[in-house]
Amino acid sequence: FKESNGPTNSSAAISQVDRLQSEPESIRKWREEQKERLEQLDANSRKQEAEWKEKAIKELEEWYARQDEKLQKTKASNRAAEEAFVNDAEDVFPGTEWERVAQLCDFNPKSSKQAKDVSRMRSVLISLKQAPLVR
Repeated sequence: FKESNGPTNSSAAISQVDRLQSEPESIRKWREEQKERLEQLDANSRKQEAEWKEKAIKELEEWYARQDEKLQKTKASNRAAEEAFVNDAEDVFPGTEWERVAQLCDFNPKSSKQAKDVSRMRSVLISLKQAPLVR
């Protein structure tokens, strides 16, 4: 089984050649120009696609570099915060519980970067500080 783009029998091939030879010069010229235009458009699109791929690869590498840098900064920040927390946990004195709670909680709603709504917990802690539970 052999595929071909043209006619399969000889009489059809001859009739196609006759038709092509009987075409006016202007139509033949237009076909050739159209074929060249299409080849040029294909080449341009392949070139543009290659440029886009290169640009996408560079942007992806830059994004990974930024993400890695952000991750390293976050790790360093978390380690420093953990170290400070451990050091503060060792200095426990009676009567300083509320000061330690205030250090752990951000009571300024404007500077809070959390996405969660913690206003209820904040109000509960403030009310407990003002009127402690009696046992």
